[in-house]
Amino acid sequence: MDFSLLLVLAVAITGLVWLLDSLFWRRARRQRQRAAAAEKGDDKSVTYKDPWPVDYARSFFPVLLVVLVLRSFVVEPFQIPSGSMRPTLEVGDFILVNKFAYGLRLPVINTEIADVGEPQRGDVMVFRFPQDPSVNFIKRVIGLPGDHIRYENKQLYVNGEPVPKSLIDPEPAEAPGEERYQEQLGDVEHSIFNNPQMPGPQMREIVVPDHEYFMMGDNRDHSNDSRYWGFVPEANIVGKAFAVWMHWDGGLPSFSTVRQID
Repeated sequence: MDFSLLLVLAVAITGLVWLLDSLFWRRARRQRQRAAAAEKGDDKSVTYKDPWPVDYARSFFPVLLVVLVLRSFVVEPFQIPSGSMRPTLEVGDFILVNKFAYGLRLPVINTEIADVGEPQRGDVMVFRFPQDPSVNFIKRVIGLPGDHIRYENKQLYVNGEPVPKSLIDPEPAEAPGEERYQEQLGDVEHSIFNNPQMPGPQMREIVVPDHEYFMMGDNRDHSNDSRYWGFVPEANIVGKAFAVWMHWDGGLPSFSTVRQID
């Protein structure tokens, strides 16, 4: 089940229990406790004790509400599960995602309630996978609405112009068999991997529809992205990835890779 849904349900249940207790149950309960104490002749030192569901609800509701607000409207953590964004992001990186960069959205239903900004070419964006919205994907924004996109012989073209790239490492130690390039996508300079032994997909020129985006992974020959399944609707946007705060690959967590995401 979606964690956002679980969090919303937890906030709703604990908040409702706390509210009902404050309005109705507490007064009746304390009247019964005072009456019971009076019957024992000890009505001057009544001990008021709340049942455990009420006690838990009162304790957890404020904490859960703060977590929900921060996670839904400010920042949300994610873990990178695959190598599709290498070398920018490695498997096991924990990233932070800005939830208001592209507009404020309600949790679970993802409906936009305030238009703050729009994705820009070169952004690293988290979104709900169009073929399975319960799964979050992370890729780089390549095509904006109205853009003409083409990919041939490992060269990306945007609006008829080849995206500049230069070879910086023909044999990167961290990725045998790959070549590392520096690519200039709009104002964003970032690294990508290309595998000269893999032919890769050939994609004729397409036009990005209104309110949709064309996404690609930086690990160009090992990325399940818009070249294979199409565009990302605006409604599927989760947020903009902006920082790596921890790396954990099963051993001890490492904070040596804390950095801003380009």
